This record gives sequence, structure tokens and C-alpha cells, in this order.
Amino acid sequence: MARAIILLIWHNPMHVSVAPIALSYVPTALSQYIKLIKGHNYQTKKNKDMGELKLMKGNEAIAEAAIREGVDAYFGYPITPQSEVLEYLMAEQPEKRTGMVVLQAESELAAINMVYGAAAVGKKVLTTSSSPGISLYQEGISYIAGAELPCVIANVVRGGPGLGTIQPSQADYFQTVKGGGHGDYKLFTLAPSSVQEMADFVSLGFEIAFKYRTPVMILSDGMIGQMMEKVELKEQKPRWTDEEIKKMHDKWATIGKTPDRERNIITSLNLDSAIQEKHNHKLQAKFRKMEAEEVRYELFNTDDAEYLMVAYGSSARIAQKSIALARAKGIKVGLLRPITLFPFPEKPLADLTPQLKGILSVELSAGQMIEDVKLAVQCKVRVEHYGRFGGMIHSPEEVLTAFEQTFIGK
Repeated sequence: MARAIILLIWHNPMHVSVAPIALSYVPTALSQYIKLIKGHNYQTKKNKDMGELKLMKGNEAIAEAAIREGVDAYFGYPITPQSEVLEYLMAEQPEKRTGMVVLQAESELAAINMVYGAAAVGKKVLTTSSSPGISLYQEGISYIAGAELPCVIANVVRGGPGLGTIQPSQADYFQTVKGGGHGDYKLFTLAPSSVQEMADFVSLGFEIAFKYRTPVMILSDGMIGQMMEKVELKEQKPRWTDEEIKKMHDKWATIGKTPDRERNIITSLNLDSAIQEKHNHKLQAKFRKMEAEEVRYELFNTDDAEYLMVAYGSSARIAQKSIALARAKGIKVGLLRPITLFPFPEKPLADLTPQLKGILSVELSAGQMIEDVKLAVQCKVRVEHYGRFGGMIHSPEEVLTAFEQTFIGK
């Protein structure tokens, strides 16, 4: 069964809107099939213009993409459902491919502070974890944001609160976009809805991180981290040389004092309140610039939509099937999928509001993103939430039924 589902996704990725739900009921068969395909080379090239194609888990895709991006270092600590990131990197031995450092730290606290150190010298550095581990990262993330250091962090979210479960969830939305650590900072947040985007957002994440000197979060979940799809991988980028880092980041990176400038000092500490206020104004201006220039989203069937679903990540994949089922019944439903959770696509959502009778926020949580949806539409249209949580996954049919009961009265 698992083999059939995986091959179905390989030939037609659109089927993945329901395939992960089926896969969640066949963990033993899936595990056996993964063992079966290990050692087989599932890759090809369709033409000279395409990159290398591979069948990979989302966790594996982010790891391979990091190597090919020319990342200098990865620091992490095992936690389900993202442990394959570290396992893949260890197996691939990227120190032999590119010189990339891969280190399992003694704890999450150690890992995030290693990220701080590597980022401070202008290196591309990545870490990944899952919900309880990300909670332990929060102090370090706040320090990194305050010190304006570029890095990429990925959270393969699992159900909570507490240790919770190892099954998928989207209940870390508040922690991520509202600032899980202390102080007035924002995390630029990318929400992949496919294994391909797990790979693509590594490159995009570092582009944003260095453009704004800011930490970037890739907010995934256990479904996308564990499911398998075909991925087009980019060509290998060389790691930056010390000379290139000096040329690009000499104004801030702690790479040694030169005679023509003062020392670069990396810190998030300012005991002078006036200086700290000035620093905060600088950070806020940067966040406003992100909101003005970096919003990303997708629209599906919204031109004639009378109703709208808003969903990100794996929920967007499921909702895409739900709106197809609704339209087959003559109900004009569209979908807005936020790709950036911060900055949130407020204006595109507000622009759709005049034509809508209602909006359903679909989340694998008790309802968190719905607050940003409500803020965007400013009470001009009814907004409701549907979601399952604690590690449970809604089906397209369940989402459609909830929509009909909420807005159509069936």
C-alpha cells in the first residue's frame, strides 16, 4: 500500500493532498518500503535544462539542499519528526563534498548558540529541530535577532503542548510569527507545502537572511518532513571563501580588525537605553521593509470565489482538494495560501474581502493564524476556523463538511 502511494505521488504530485493521510495509517508498510528502496538510485533528468531529480523525504530534501547551497555549518540535536535531517547529513559526509561542518551538539541550547557563533563570522549556518527543541532555542533566537545575525532555522512541527506527540501539527504559529523569545523582534517565516519547497526555501531563506541580516524560519510540519515526493535539486554552489566573506560582510562580521576600520562587535546588549531604543527603531524599520517588499502567497480559484479558505503548509495541500470538491458541487470557493507567515499577506486578503461571504481558516491547530486573517479583513466579512490538533490530520472531505456546516447550513 505504501509503495503504491509513493509511486502515485512520484507520477502525479497533485495526489499528495490525500496521500499523506493514507500514509499516516500505514507506518509499518511505509517503513518497510523505505528500507526496500534504500540503495536504489531513484533519480533521472528529463532534459538538459532541468536539475537532478530525486525521490526524497522533506527532511532529506532540506539537508541535501543545504549541502548544495554551500552552507558552511549545520548544528542540531535529534528530535522526531526531523531527525532525518541530521542523519542524512551524517551519512552524506558533506565535509568531503564541500567542507561543510556537521555537528550533533550536546543539546538544543548548545546548538543555537553554535549557530550564533558561526553566523557572527559571516558563515552560512543552518539548524533544524521540532517543537519542544525550538522552544529551547528561543533565548538564542532572540539574541540572534537582536545582534542582527543571518541564519536559517527549520521547525518540523509536531503536536503539543509539552512533549505532546510526534505526529504533524501547525500549533507553533504563534511562537514563530509573534516572537517566541523576548523583546520586539520578528522572524521572517517561510511555510513550505511540498518537499520541493523544503529544498527551495533553503536557498531563499539564506537570500533573505543575508539581505536583511536576520534569522529566517522555515516552518514545516511532520507530514511534509516525512512524506516523499520527487524533488528537482539545484546545482552545487561553492562555499564562500574567506576573501568573499570579507568583501561582502566586512562592515559587520567579526573576521578580524583591519587597519582601515574599527572593530566589529557582535552583541545584543546595550545598557544605554537611548542607544537601545535607536537600535529597536532600526529593527522595526527592517521589519516594515520586509512587509512592503517580501510578501509571498498563492491564489487558487479566487477570481469568482464567493467564499475563501486560508491555509498554509500541509493544510493548504488538503484545502486545495477541498475547494475542488466544493466546486464540483457548484460552490464557488477559493484558496489563499500564505507562503510567508511573517510578513503575512494582509493586503491580498483584504483585496479579496469585498467579493466574499465568508472565510474559513484551515489549520492543524486550535486556531492561531485565524487571528491574522481577522486583522487583515478588519471585521468586514465573517471569519471562522476549522482544524484538528494534537497530531490529528483533517481530510479534504472533513474540511468541506466543516465549511458547508459553517457557511451553507448543511
